[in-house]
Amino acid sequence: MTAMVLLLLGGFAKADEPAWKLVWSDEFSTGTRPDTKKWVYDVGGNGWGNVELQTYTTRSENARIEDGHLVIEARNEPWTGADGIQRDYTSARLKTAGKASWTYGRIEARIKVPKGQGLWPAFWALGSNFNSVGWPTCGELDIMENIGREPSIVHGVMHGPGYSGDIGKQIDRTYTLSGGKSFGDDFHVFIIEWEQDRIQWFVDGIRFSTVTPSTLPAGKQWVFNKAFFVILNVAVGGRWPGAPNTSTKFPQRMLVDYVRVYQRTTAPAPRVRLEVFPDRVEARWPLAYPQALLDRSSDPDSPWVLLKTDGRRNDEEFIAVVTPGLYRLRWTP
Repeated sequence: MTAMVLLLLGGFAKADEPAWKLVWSDEFSTGTRPDTKKWVYDVGGNGWGNVELQTYTTRSENARIEDGHLVIEARNEPWTGADGIQRDYTSARLKTAGKASWTYGRIEARIKVPKGQGLWPAFWALGSNFNSVGWPTCGELDIMENIGREPSIVHGVMHGPGYSGDIGKQIDRTYTLSGGKSFGDDFHVFIIEWEQDRIQWFVDGIRFSTVTPSTLPAGKQWVFNKAFFVILNVAVGGRWPGAPNTSTKFPQRMLVDYVRVYQRTTAPAPRVRLEVFPDRVEARWPLAYPQALLDRSSDPDSPWVLLKTDGRRNDEEFIAVVTPGLYRLRWTP
């Protein structure tokens, strides 16, 4: 079901849709290193179960805050880890384990992925009981995975006991950019909306996958009604992406504009307004509705076109600069 409202002369609208409350975020707007109150590093180079080629480090060369973004940089350089083995690539892997975890919610990040054969950027979540039950019993939700040889495709993947690992066993859905565009050319917003017995995947507000217990192979266990923590990383090589080749240029960076976590709440109905400034007009709506999609039409007889927004916000509202025309705000509960 989709609710919508026309933004005409700053008019207001109301709806009875469930809202979201922002409960955790990192905007990467201060400091030069990842916030240790929010993130911890995975380190080492043991292949990470996938025959990956990198060593993860805690160095600023591999993870830092720069120009309002988290930068995770994969580098082609010899590096000897704590295991005494020299490998040819370094990168970083950050997680909220032990700092923050959530049961259900809307988890999103605005990311520009790196480019190149053998690169494997990911934004994902792992069951918080990983240390006690192991993988895949803990469950894994890959909000976004991209491999370098598929520059226009991202994967939304679910792993659990009896449906994990090898291609064809996990629950894997894809989203493809049109017109031959590459995810490495610009930022995109990657999202899951995760509720009891239902998880939905989105790219830039467009839903491309819905998974429920009935989606699983017969007799397999749903392990997603418990706490998960978030992970950001860039791997190099591995069984799935393959190794870099002579076409791969290093260093390669994944840029993360923000990570935000919302949970369902009872909130006032959305009030959408237009704010007029001397040099611009802004559409503004409450943070409780991050799933809102802003459409524009030049006149009542013209088709609606999705207006891409960048997630800019203040402490109370999302903000999008608009030009003269008709606008509608859509959200899907």
